[in-house]
Amino acid sequence: MSVHIGAKKGDIAKTVLFPGDPLRAKFIAETFLDNVIQYNTVRNMFGYTGEYNGVKISVQGSGMGIPSAMLYAEELYTEYEVETIIRIGSAGGMKNKVKVRDIVFGQGATTDSSILQNIFNGQVHYSAIANFEVLDIAYHLATESLSEDNIHVGNILSSDRFYNEELNKKKLADYGVLAVEMEAAGLYAVAAKHNRKALAMCTISDHLITGEETTAEERQNTFTQMMKIALETAVKLDK
Repeated sequence: MSVHIGAKKGDIAKTVLFPGDPLRAKFIAETFLDNVIQYNTVRNMFGYTGEYNGVKISVQGSGMGIPSAMLYAEELYTEYEVETIIRIGSAGGMKNKVKVRDIVFGQGATTDSSILQNIFNGQVHYSAIANFEVLDIAYHLATESLSEDNIHVGNILSSDRFYNEELNKKKLADYGVLAVEMEAAGLYAVAAKHNRKALAMCTISDHLITGEETTAEERQNTFTQMMKIALETAVKLDK
């Protein structure tokens, strides 16, 4: 057991899907995995391990925000020898070409959080980026089931605040930021620290410009295309 995860050594797979919502983790385990065990209920941050197409895969809730995501990623990488974490989350669209229910792959993650700056004592503005191998596999799997118009790869914003009226969203969009979420930059930093792999993929749940949005239940249960892409990516990584 680690401080926040109640699993034993060997309970967690080498590749972990990492939704923010623990109920999304529960949905994925119950819907897609065979021979499922629940290895974590600590703080109701549910974690499960099962099999998908014969490959052992885990799903662990991360909670909301960079601090929570970094906490669980740190313990997964260091205490359970996880090699790859794939964030499967929701995000708010920031460019007109990004539509609700599109999938965005975070090639890089801009952030307004001071956490990454503090890692380097303010010496640099660290660029938090995805692992290219995982990104490449996931992107090409996505093109097999989705139109290229519904797939986007690029910079995303990992925001420290959900309600942030001061943020210049238009300027960020003008500079190529596709969408906003709250965890990827922290996940990428922890992966880099331990020389492990990470990718954040998000389904667009709402749009900051058009105002279109999905319901909380839809975000929890219906973003199945993204879930399948993440699962198939885990299978490819196992080969």
